[in-house]
Amino acid sequence: MNNDTWKYDTQAIRAGSLRSEFGENSEAIFLTSSYVFDSSAQAAARFAGTEPGNIYSRFTNPTVTMFQDRLAAMEGSEACVATSSGMSAILAIIMGLCSTGEHIVASRSIFGTTVQLFSNILKRWGLEITFVSLTNLNEWEDAIQKNTKLFFVETPSNPLTEVTDIKALSKIAHQKDIKLIVDNCFCSPALQRPLLLGADIIIHSATKYLDGQGRCLGGAVLADKKTIEPIYQFLRSAGPTMSAFNAWVFLKGLETLSVRMDAHSKNALHLASWLESQPQIDRVYYPGLASHPQHKLALTQQKTGGAIVSFEVKGGQKEAWRLIDSTRLISITANLGDVKSTITHPTTTTHSRVSPEERQKAGIKDNLVRIAVGLEDIEDLKADLSSLSP
Repeated sequence: MNNDTWKYDTQAIRAGSLRSEFGENSEAIFLTSSYVFDSSAQAAARFAGTEPGNIYSRFTNPTVTMFQDRLAAMEGSEACVATSSGMSAILAIIMGLCSTGEHIVASRSIFGTTVQLFSNILKRWGLEITFVSLTNLNEWEDAIQKNTKLFFVETPSNPLTEVTDIKALSKIAHQKDIKLIVDNCFCSPALQRPLLLGADIIIHSATKYLDGQGRCLGGAVLADKKTIEPIYQFLRSAGPTMSAFNAWVFLKGLETLSVRMDAHSKNALHLASWLESQPQIDRVYYPGLASHPQHKLALTQQKTGGAIVSFEVKGGQKEAWRLIDSTRLISITANLGDVKSTITHPTTTTHSRVSPEERQKAGIKDNLVRIAVGLEDIEDLKADLSSLSP
């Protein structure tokens, strides 16, 4: 069920739906590992790719297909492949598109595990990685080599919510036939659509806002069909694909994504503004605030400032931990994207395996705290941070 003329909110609820002969209104979960063919000839045609249809749930499943098609419609993409996690989505892109000896330019303002994947694992496979400033486009241009294959960014970034100019960065990339990858985890298609701004590939950790309630792990890669094909072939052979059950959970999450992201953003802006007024806070990072260095840019490519608020408390790690440990309502966990607000200390959790030197370059200090603002009453969230009040 697809209709290109449907508006975004309708796509989020209706796009990609497949009804069986039973006429179900809620999408079905197809919990099967394999599929029965009508004949040996049909089986051969399916495996050869000359006849469409399901083969084996490692790489073809009706529920997963529904999730892929719906997310593609929401992002304005030709194609989508679903993966077992956000990290496997990144790995699938690299394995599908890159070869030994090629070069990737990545923002240093990215998730700590992504830094580890690039710096340690992929380098062992003969890929060159250069880390540059997310916001200084001159550094991106200067880092380009003859063998540069990909640009990789998170915007807004984790955890400082830095924003890069997607249109400008895509122009730099395309002049050298380089593909621009945008991790759209923090915004989701409800707030930002990178393909429409010039990006070539989108990555999602479906674990976060696409689910919205912290239930399942999953990821997705979106791009044109030609770009997706080698990524799909890697997933088909290597197997880090999404389960049917998780895909069904994410389908349900997509139905409410728009209203949830609006509510998350409203709460986040309120909390960020309140944090700026607290004497125990040195600095607040939130794209929706006028004080954010890329505030004007964020307003041009995002619908709202999003749901992530980071801030520096006066002092160091001791003071940051004291604040975190004083909370009783907000969950102390490194995950995000949940209706429940979460709080974490990036230096000792999400970015703990990043070297102190690299953390310093990325601006991640020992006194930094990150809150993924949920949907609780904003007054209760402020009360839970009452140790900040005079």
